Amino acid sequence: MGCAVAITLLIAAATLIVTRLLYVLHRTGKPHKPSSSKGSAPQPLSTLIVLGSGGHTAEMINLLSVLQRDRFAPRFYIAAATDNMSLQKARLLEENADESSSSQFMQIYRSREVGQSYFTSVLTTLIALAHGLWLMIRIRPQVILCNGPGTCVPLCVIAFIFKVVGIRWSSVFYVESIARVQRLSLSGLLLYKLWIADQFFVQWPQLQKKYPRAHYVGCLM
Repeated sequence: MGCAVAITLLIAAATLIVTRLLYVLHRTGKPHKPSSSKGSAPQPLSTLIVLGSGGHTAEMINLLSVLQRDRFAPRFYIAAATDNMSLQKARLLEENADESSSSQFMQIYRSREVGQSYFTSVLTTLIALAHGLWLMIRIRPQVILCNGPGTCVPLCVIAFIFKVVGIRWSSVFYVESIARVQRLSLSGLLLYKLWIADQFFVQWPQLQKKYPRAHYVGCLM
C-alpha cells in the first residue's frame, strides 16, 4: 500500500514538472509583459549583466551605452573572479552616467580556467554552480543580458530552473559576439539549442539563416 502511494506521488510530481517545463518552453521567446497598473509607466526591471574578458566586455559596454537605463534598474554586473578589468569598465560607465547608486558589482568563480585539467575542473565547476546559485537567489533578476562569456551559462541554466520551479521568471537576452560570423560560440550554441535564451540576437545574416529562431540585428559595434 505504501509503495503504491509513493509511486502515485512520484508520477504526479513528474507529471507536474513535465507540464511546467512544457509551459516554460512555450512561453520562452514571447514578449515580456511588465507588471504595472493601467495607464501608469511600466516598472523598472532588475537586470543582471554578465561581462566577459576582452572583446565581450567591449561589446557589452557598447550595447549598454544605448540602453534605456531607467527601464533596466537596478543593474547587477557580474564578471569572473579573475576578471577585474571588466568590472572597472562597468563602474566607469555607471559613473559617467551618474547612476552608480542603482548598480552593483560582483564576481563569480570560473568553472574552468585556461589550461586547467578536466579532472580538477569537475570540482571547480561544482563550486562555480553553487556560487552561481547563491548569487541568483540573492539577485533574482527579471532580465539577464549576456553576449558569450562562459560564465553566463551556469547563471542562465539556474535562471531556467527557477522558471520551471516557479521561483522567478528571468527573461534571458543573448547577443552573439560580432566575432562569430559562421558559427555560434559554445555558450551561444548551448543557450540556443536548450531553448534557454528568450531572445537570441546575431550580428551576421548568415547566422540567422542557420539558426532561424535568432534575430538578425546588424553590427552593433
